[in-house]
Amino acid sequence: MKNSVLAIFGLSFLLLFSSCASNGTDSKKEAEKINEAKVDRARSADTVPETHNAMADLKPDADFAVSAADGGMLEVQLGQLAKKNGASGIIKSLGDMMERDHNVANKELKKSANDKNITLPDALSAKSQKKVQELTSKKGTEFDNAYVDLMISDLKDAIEDFRKEGASGNDTQISAWAKDKIPTLEHHLMMAEQAKKAIDKKD
Repeated sequence: MKNSVLAIFGLSFLLLFSSCASNGTDSKKEAEKINEAKVDRARSADTVPETHNAMADLKPDADFAVSAADGGMLEVQLGQLAKKNGASGIIKSLGDMMERDHNVANKELKKSANDKNITLPDALSAKSQKKVQELTSKKGTEFDNAYVDLMISDLKDAIEDFRKEGASGNDTQISAWAKDKIPTLEHHLMMAEQAKKAIDKKD
């Protein structure tokens, strides 16, 4: 009887835990909400030119920083996965480069965000988590093809976003960081495209 009660209690706990996990908050969306509230407060208080609050102008930069942080964390996790699940040496090397470079970029972005009182996500967004889950289920050449295709697609999107922030960002520090990272992203894209060509030749 005692064991049955414990089993029922344990099952109830697991069901409750699963329910909470499935309804968990999206870290990216939460960061966006926090930053939006900060900007709104700054704009409300920013009524006298002499007391201009820089945070009032940072909505586009904050949105960029949040997206860049989510993308950076994603590339680190996928890079680690590529080193583990990749069948080709070129995919493992690509993953290692992505993990290494994005770890550095993520730290730089975090410092700039802290300087500007911008909140960044501390975990992957639901969209990014889905990408990780989809690739986690793949192995060997199937993984290689899926990973390199995703890298090419994500890098093209990232380059476009970074160019926009670098050219027209309101905050000079974050805008300069974005502009500085474009050559690295372009190099990543070139390496990913070369990896795809090498894999296609083997198929």
